[in-house]
Amino acid sequence: MSVNTNVLGMIFASLHDSAMIELTKQRTMGSIMFGGRYRLIDFPLSNMANSGITQVGVITKSNYGSLLDHLGTGSEWDLARKKGGLHLLPPFSQSAGDGVYRGRLEALNNVWNYVEACKCEYVILTDCDYVANINYEKVLKQHIKTEADITVVYGKYQYDSEESTGVDVLELDETGRINAVLIDPQISGTCNISLDMFVIKKDFLRKLVKDAASNNQYSLVRDCLQPKVKEFKIMGYEFDGYFSRIDSKKHYFEANLALLKPENRNALFQADAPIYTKTGDNGPVKYGLESKVSNSLIADGCIIEGTVENSVLFRGVKVGKGSVVKNCILMQGTNIGTDCALTDIIMDKNVTTENGRVLTGSDSYPVYIGKNAKL
Repeated sequence: MSVNTNVLGMIFASLHDSAMIELTKQRTMGSIMFGGRYRLIDFPLSNMANSGITQVGVITKSNYGSLLDHLGTGSEWDLARKKGGLHLLPPFSQSAGDGVYRGRLEALNNVWNYVEACKCEYVILTDCDYVANINYEKVLKQHIKTEADITVVYGKYQYDSEESTGVDVLELDETGRINAVLIDPQISGTCNISLDMFVIKKDFLRKLVKDAASNNQYSLVRDCLQPKVKEFKIMGYEFDGYFSRIDSKKHYFEANLALLKPENRNALFQADAPIYTKTGDNGPVKYGLESKVSNSLIADGCIIEGTVENSVLFRGVKVGKGSVVKNCILMQGTNIGTDCALTDIIMDKNVTTENGRVLTGSDSYPVYIGKNAKL
């Protein structure tokens, strides 16, 4: 992996909090747990680290205590450096009424001194609402080759306007140039959707940010890409690898359980491009004599004495004797008592259930149990 000091990475950890309101009451979108031992921010951070990007800024908005604890100095992503490295940036805006930024351009204007101080020519912007393993070096090469003003990473997606929100559908010509940006269109079917990843030259981004500030605008897509798609040269880069969109509780549930398929795990977790996360000090999983586990992801530190099927269990989860857990996502520290039955449930951190509890949801509407709940 080569080091690319000519690129600055900017990650927006909280832009889509409102889409996941139950899971973001006490955390940002970026710190939502995923896949048994990861957080959503691990994916864009790891993508940047694997692409040789050594300067990364993370912009937060609210409830970012757990995010700060998770990121620490950035050492897990090799970003604990004297020059460059990981920087956590403030959420406050000078122009927003409540003091918190409303969109990407407003957030960037507030931290522009940091961007300006970075000795880089290009900036990569990304959010935390997509789970993917992508090489940004390839995106940057295309951006430079096509002499684009902005390059937008997109993917093929089975879009349904009744199930998804905040989706930007792109229309491209035969050269790959974007000629229309549709925000939450009332259509269904296979579409080219933006993966909320953008490559822009810093000089061009400076102009966009300052123009937006002077015109009281704040949204990169709504105030810039959509109305100026004919004026700017906006190119699309098709990402044809595996990705999941996290824009609702249902899609979060589906994206976790999709990792039970080996082909999806292998596409997302690659040996030559690993996904890094905060290291834990848990021991190995302990399986009781009467335990039964099938088609599940079980993280380190778990104690399984009952039955677990088609589920994702995070670190330190305990399942008591006689309990049956099916199609569930149990987050860190959850403790299931004896003789319980759980089906289609999302349990947040440190939930405790009494013995004999029965909880049932459905795959189209999984039941969510909040952090630290006692049932």
